[in-house]
Parts: sequence; structure tokens; C-alpha cells
Amino acid sequence: MQLFNNWIKISMAKRERDNQTTVTEFVLLGFKTLPDFQIILFVVFLVVYIVTMTGNILIVAVIMSNHHLHKPMYYFLENLSVLETCYTSTILPRMLASFISDYHRISFTGCFLQFYFFAFLAGAESYLLSAMSYDRYVAICKPLHYVTIMNGKLCAQLSVASWITGIVASAFTTFFASQLVFCGPNEIDHFFCDYTPLLMLSCSETQQTEMVMTVLGSACTLPPLLLTLVSYVCIITTILRVPSNTGRSKAFSTCSSHLMVVTIFYGTLIIVYLLPKTDTLRDLNKVFSVFYTILTPMINPFIYSLRNREFKEALRKSISKFLPLRGTLEIQPQ
Repeated sequence: MQLFNNWIKISMAKRERDNQTTVTEFVLLGFKTLPDFQIILFVVFLVVYIVTMTGNILIVAVIMSNHHLHKPMYYFLENLSVLETCYTSTILPRMLASFISDYHRISFTGCFLQFYFFAFLAGAESYLLSAMSYDRYVAICKPLHYVTIMNGKLCAQLSVASWITGIVASAFTTFFASQLVFCGPNEIDHFFCDYTPLLMLSCSETQQTEMVMTVLGSACTLPPLLLTLVSYVCIITTILRVPSNTGRSKAFSTCSSHLMVVTIFYGTLIIVYLLPKTDTLRDLNKVFSVFYTILTPMINPFIYSLRNREFKEALRKSISKFLPLRGTLEIQPQ
């Protein structure tokens, strides 16, 4: 973090030495084009934030408190829930504040900090989802070797590698973006500091920075996406060879939840970054950005919990342990 702040200070000092008019803060326009719906949007996104935090924290608590859930699949799910909690908290709190106040400004350093954490968590999620798809591939395609392949050491290595990849890639991306010169205007037509609107505001040459960001962005999305696709091609091929309908249904149910999450995450992410950057499609881009930054972390707990019998049973047992305790406390003599 200190290194990141030093980068920002050095960048700003360099601009001042060059006697350039620099931007010291940005204005996040967000959804100001809908002035009559600010309170409604505040309520909606507040509910989304509460549900997201509650659902993901509940998943972590249930997995940690139930020893029979200490398996590779739930280990990765626990990591994903922690990541989603951080991911949502990077964007939503400030977005909620903008709905109920006229203050839409964010400092230069604050903007790039938000961009850094967003890029870091998005990159880490891509690789974590691919690790989860590999886990499902081994479980279905190599069931006899599952225990030996997906041991605790490999699971830890895959998780740590996912987090580190996101941290390193976003550090380089943020560093190069912070070297751009911003001399006005300073209005970002988005609800968070994303790299595309930042590049559009720069008054310096952005070709080299765009190339670096494209390479790093591709490195954080294409390899894990390809690994996920290959894993599911093998999974579906194996499932189709299962002779009984019951067997096929049982095999597919073990990976359908993850497949849904992957489809939503990558689908909206690809649409956002492949859509032409025109004024006409800017609002549509913003809507799809809401899907992968805000709605996906909210629906993940529902997808994994409601479609997983083992997790639902663990949740029921956890609740049943709590209820008797609460009843006992209520009847204690005064």
C-alpha cells in the first residue's frame, strides 16, 4: 500500500514540475442522469449490499463451523465468498453515499486506489473460478484420483496463486495508468473508477498504456477462461457417456452451480469490454457493469446454497444449533 501511495505522489510531483494543470480529483457521475430515482436506487442498492454481505459472510461461517464441509470445493467457495465481500465493498459504499448527497468527488489517490482493488479482485476471481472448474473436472473425470490430486497443499497453492496474480497484475496496471496526465475535464461517466473512462479523460498519449493494460487484462482473463472452457468440455463429454439418466443428473448437479456463476461473470465482463465505446452505448455499458461488479456477488450465495443439498443441510444444522441456545438464554432465571 505504501509503495502504491509513493507511485501516486511521484506521478503528481512530476506533473507539477512540468508546470502542467493537473487534475487532483475526479467527479463520478454515476447515475446522475436519473435524478428522480436517486432515493429508489439508494434503497435498491442498499438492499443488494446487505444481502451480498450477509450471504457471503454466512457461507464463510457455515463452512468454517462444519467440519464435513472442509473439502476442496467448499474451500474454494469460502475463498470466493471472502473475495466477493471485498469486491462489493470496494464499490458499493461510495456509490450509496452519492445517491443521498450531492458530493460525487473522489481524490486522485482515492480513484486509483479504488481502481487498484477492483482490478486486483476481478483478476483474482477469474483465476479462482478456473481453479474451481479444475476441481469439478477432477471430481467428475478422475473420481478415483480426486483425493490424491486435490489435496490440501494443491488447493492452498491454487488459491494463493489466484490472489497473488490479481495483486501483481493490478499493481502494474494501476502504476501505468497513474503515469497518465489528466489536465481536465475530470468527470467520469461511471459509478466507479474503471480504466476505460480514465483513459478517455487523459490528455496525454495513451497508446502505450492501453497496450499494457490490454496485455495484463488479457493475462488475467483469457488463460483462466480457456482453462474453464476446456474443463467443462471434458466434464460435459464425461457426463454424456454416463449410461443412466440418474447418474448424468447427479454428475451435472455437482458442477451446474459453478457453471452458472462462470457464465454470468464472464458473459457480462466480455460484453462490457467488447462493446464499442460510444455515447449511445455508454448507459448500456454501465448497466452490464452493474451485473458483474454488484449483482454477481449477490447472487453467488443463492446459486451455491440453494442448489447444493450438502450445504443446505449444513446450514440447517447450524441454525438448529443456534436456536436451542437462544431458547435456553431466554428462559434463564433473572
